[in-house]
Amino acid sequence: MSVEVVHVGRRIRVEVNTLRTPDGKDIRRDAIRHPGAVVILPVLDTERVVLLRNFRFVIGDTLWEVPAGTVEPNEPLEACARRELLEETGYTAATWRSLGYLYASPGLIDEKLHLFVAEGLTPGTARPEPDEQLEPVVVPLADAIRMCLDGTIRDAKTVTALLMWERMQKR
Repeated sequence: MSVEVVHVGRRIRVEVNTLRTPDGKDIRRDAIRHPGAVVILPVLDTERVVLLRNFRFVIGDTLWEVPAGTVEPNEPLEACARRELLEETGYTAATWRSLGYLYASPGLIDEKLHLFVAEGLTPGTARPEPDEQLEPVVVPLADAIRMCLDGTIRDAKTVTALLMWERMQKR
């Protein structure tokens, strides 16, 4: 395989990879390399979660999302999750639980999304990054699930975290 790096950005690297198939043909594949991210579902109590209204420049729209952020080099995952929760919502959490990880679009990007549930929340002051337009909103869990199912929530990591959490509560 040969790799041509065509762009290096603030958080990503874009490559054009040339691979040889088992039958000897060369094929080209674009790949976006990403350091990984954390995804946090902040749970206030059995009936309420904290979501964000988050303006996303790339799609030109505001989405309902759970807090999330890119892992810094050598940063432990839970430390990143704690940092992102505080920055984006102002909350700190007493209890953290990992739900594993997922890939949102593995045909294009290798970003591994590490899912966490944050409980025992204490409110504080959010500290979003200068380029973030975020509004934390307390939402009844039942409404959040309905929003996943009716298409109001269109962010894959948020849908996944909410539906996983709801299913876990029914066990």
